[in-house]
Amino acid sequence: MLSMRKYLFSAGFALLVAATSVSMTIMTPPAFASEIKYVVNDIPVTSGDIAHRAAFLRLQHRKGDAANEMVEQTLRMAEAKRLGIKIGDAQVDAAYQRFATTNKMQISQLDGVMEKSGVTKEHFKEFIRAQMAWNQALSARYRSGDGGGGATSEQDAVKRMLSNGGTKPTAMEYMLQQVIFVVPQAERSATLAKRKREADAMRARFNGCNTTREFAKGLMDVTVRDLGRVLAPQLPTDWAEQVKATKVGGATPVRETERGIEFIGICSSREVSDDKVAQMVFQSEGSTDKAADDLSKKYLDELKAKAKIVKR
Repeated sequence: MLSMRKYLFSAGFALLVAATSVSMTIMTPPAFASEIKYVVNDIPVTSGDIAHRAAFLRLQHRKGDAANEMVEQTLRMAEAKRLGIKIGDAQVDAAYQRFATTNKMQISQLDGVMEKSGVTKEHFKEFIRAQMAWNQALSARYRSGDGGGGATSEQDAVKRMLSNGGTKPTAMEYMLQQVIFVVPQAERSATLAKRKREADAMRARFNGCNTTREFAKGLMDVTVRDLGRVLAPQLPTDWAEQVKATKVGGATPVRETERGIEFIGICSSREVSDDKVAQMVFQSEGSTDKAADDLSKKYLDELKAKAKIVKR
């Protein structure tokens, strides 16, 4: 799996935002007018969007073309939508919270930095959403074999093991259970908050996978799926960190997905080592940031070549 963390936030930007939270207290955010500047496959990009991105670039002390970045972000989001990738508000809010916590800031402080710099929290959150969606699109493309990076074969894994003195790598193997509180798209605005409360309540009672179906019996439209054994390198990118941070017998925090509200129960875990593990671990280790960069650029160039981009 490609290393995609850089497509969210760089450490340098994180430190810059933290430092800026003190130094920007006297700034007044600029007022941005909004008129359509580009139409990307019938999706408008406004002067306001571009102005917010220009402020974002200034906050990062990074050179760049704000208009081009917004055009590219629009293409990425459209491609993610085509692939059925949906990043819910709850996921974005959680990432925003983690960003603040990592930088030892309160949400109100981060909101203030975004507002005073002219970026706005709304623009930053949409940036987060776009990066998370693109992350998933790249991962899907890489797994499909279209990325040109190739896969580590079992023969390659054996060679790597021999070069390491014959030592096989290990990985955690999880037995997982998925609980889905189904929320149809047409009912989201009316029932999503209620379903989240129900999911939180069930998660709080979760104490292992044997009683999950019993808990679910009295609830409407709840699906319990046994996912079986999953090795750590196989965990979906959007669940991996939460699964790894959850103890056996516990459940991950609930989050919004395209299906509704979900959480993952950790039935058991153990450390394993075999040829299949070696193949997957070496595949993961062999992926580089350069490979991610190259795949992202190739993918985006293809989207641009097929896109209809009109400048107003």
